Amino acid sequence: MSDDPETARQIAELARDPRPLLVLDVDDVILEFIRPFPRFLAAQGFALGMETFRLHGNVTEIDTGAVADRETVSGLLTAFFAAQAEWQTMTTGATEALETLSVGAEIVLLTAMPHRHRTVRRAHLDALGLAYPLLTTEMAKGPAIAALRGDKKRPVAFVDDLPHNLASARASVADAHLFHLMSDNSLRRLLPPPADGIAVVDDWPDATPKIAGALRL
Repeated sequence: MSDDPETARQIAELARDPRPLLVLDVDDVILEFIRPFPRFLAAQGFALGMETFRLHGNVTEIDTGAVADRETVSGLLTAFFAAQAEWQTMTTGATEALETLSVGAEIVLLTAMPHRHRTVRRAHLDALGLAYPLLTTEMAKGPAIAALRGDKKRPVAFVDDLPHNLASARASVADAHLFHLMSDNSLRRLLPPPADGIAVVDDWPDATPKIAGALRL
């Protein structure tokens, strides 16, 4: 069971699918985030620096240069996700990749965001033609992936842009095939090297055949 009760409830609603399981993060894996978010911030009078791979501490007021406090950044994120349909588009190659992989795999989207944003994100994904199940979680992703897999030892692959989410998956599903994909590869310089057993992929055209091979599609 997922550590997040609401995530567990969402998983329980899904039909049991015996096919290989492909779990995908959303932001900067399926939908662009790190490119449109600075444009959104600028429209609100803020700027995003990239001295470190984090939001808190890197958002500043354009007029004064003052660093935005945690509450302000959280409020900006909430506003961004409320208006995500105006800002977030598909990452390059994602549509074609999902169409290819969905022929033989169960695809589930797992996004780390407050549950209150799920309805808006669901509507945006539907408008983009992505009818795959969507799960939100406010806790670690690994237990959710384990719950999605269920008792049958079907092959599992997980794609995310954040190392700690991939590490969580490894801790909960030891034999999962893990892929580190980022919509903007220039940000890899801000991250530590990936842990052993995590495949680094450049983009969706690079990732698709590797995921298919891992899931034996």
